[in-house]
Amino acid sequence: MKVAFFIGSESDLDVIKGALSIFEEFEVSFSLEVTSAHRSPERTKRLVMESEEQGAEIFICAAGKAAHLAGVVASHTTYPVIGVPVGGSDLDGLDALLSTVQMPKGVPVACMGIGKHGAINAAILAVQILSLKDESLREKFKQYKTKMADSIEASSEKVKEHL
Repeated sequence: MKVAFFIGSESDLDVIKGALSIFEEFEVSFSLEVTSAHRSPERTKRLVMESEEQGAEIFICAAGKAAHLAGVVASHTTYPVIGVPVGGSDLDGLDALLSTVQMPKGVPVACMGIGKHGAINAAILAVQILSLKDESLREKFKQYKTKMADSIEASSEKVKEHL
């Protein structure tokens, strides 16, 4: 397993489905666990240690509201941690964004945007980080970027047809 993906609650699963699809597309092995910085802090710490033992090189944490999951994970590992703020609160995820991005000096968390797009970007960033050591993965990523650029060009042509 290369990526350990933690979500703060079962309800976060819908937010991260696109990210899991990215890992499947790139054939990046991952694990997925529900754990909470506040409700199960010992479980969270144990899962970090177990994930490292199983080969995790990157942690992605999706959580809402107080969203301390990524920070707690970062406090227990030396590997990169990517935080995904989840919306759904009275503040539409702004609380989660601020909790994830405002880390103290020395405990960095890479923070993505709120919600589904942020989760997909977290997976893409993880692929990019892993591709630093994996030429095959780097080549797949280059093809992904080319395909994305080609789809934009095709969209532009489609728009022009409607003029």
